[in-house]
Amino acid sequence: MSDSITSLTALGEAIRALRSASGKSTLEIARHSGRSRDVLNRLERGQDVSVSSLLNILAALGHGLSLPRAGRPTLQEMSAHFAELDTPEDDPPASQ
Repeated sequence: MSDSITSLTALGEAIRALRSASGKSTLEIARHSGRSRDVLNRLERGQDVSVSSLLNILAALGHGLSLPRAGRPTLQEMSAHFAELDTPEDDPPASQ
């Protein structure tokens, strides 16, 4: 299970974080994506841009888009998630 982006604001914050982590400027990403810096700035502010602009900017950042199923996780997903969390170092020491 991973965090889902469910709003334009959250999408903009995620795009900004990816760009910041890449160490690249808005101008560099805009040029590499073939989009204007204004489009990238609008996206980072959580404003509406075209889907093609979003995909181009994500590609310029070295990322893509996935569409996870919405709703409650399945039993298998929950089991896998909690199995990842259940590590030996998380267990309290046994009483003697």
